[in-house]
Amino acid sequence: MSSIRVVVCGFESYEGIDVNPSKLVAQSVADEGITLADTTVSVTSVLLPMSFQHAWPTLKKTLDEVQPHLILATGLKRNSRTVALERCAKNIIDASHPDADNAQPRKEPVIEGGPQAYWTCLPLRAISKKFAEHDIPVTFSSDAGTFVCNSLFYELLDWASKQPGAAAGFMSFPQVENHVGYAKPMKLGMMIDAARDVITTSIEYQLHDFSHDMLLPAEAA
Repeated sequence: MSSIRVVVCGFESYEGIDVNPSKLVAQSVADEGITLADTTVSVTSVLLPMSFQHAWPTLKKTLDEVQPHLILATGLKRNSRTVALERCAKNIIDASHPDADNAQPRKEPVIEGGPQAYWTCLPLRAISKKFAEHDIPVTFSSDAGTFVCNSLFYELLDWASKQPGAAAGFMSFPQVENHVGYAKPMKLGMMIDAARDVITTSIEYQLHDFSHDMLLPAEAA
């Protein structure tokens, strides 16, 4: 029987958001656990401050302790209508407003001298197929912004690139039951199901190497 360690992270708070799906999904998936045939899955959740200075060190501490095979980071896209699977993280910080520490860096690299971008390690095509089976609306996003979410994602993918056997990705949620245009509001339970689908599909990919289910950079353009 295989044994897989998973870390799911969310952000502690977003300004002006009362029901934070990033926080609640991370906690719920860890509390409820993941069940897979012939595989033992342990899930650890960690909540991160909305801080350029402290978000990555907080996550890194958990990664060092758990040594996970899979890391799923989550965030919020306020005006989204769907779950968004983030394709890449860019090596830029350009904050349009201050973070939780009142810091507002502009036009700075996340990591000096690092690649312009990192691509996700997750099998996005396979995940989107699983979402379709469960009627979960999804979009592929090539822009995680230039705020803390993108900065954290870049740091995470940089870390994963140096860890043999580790995969990492980022998904963004809409606001819980928020009406945007004619789209049906998304309930928290569907977001939890979406995170669970990302984890189980990614584990299956890791265990069986379904390389045809990766969404490659050329296809993501």
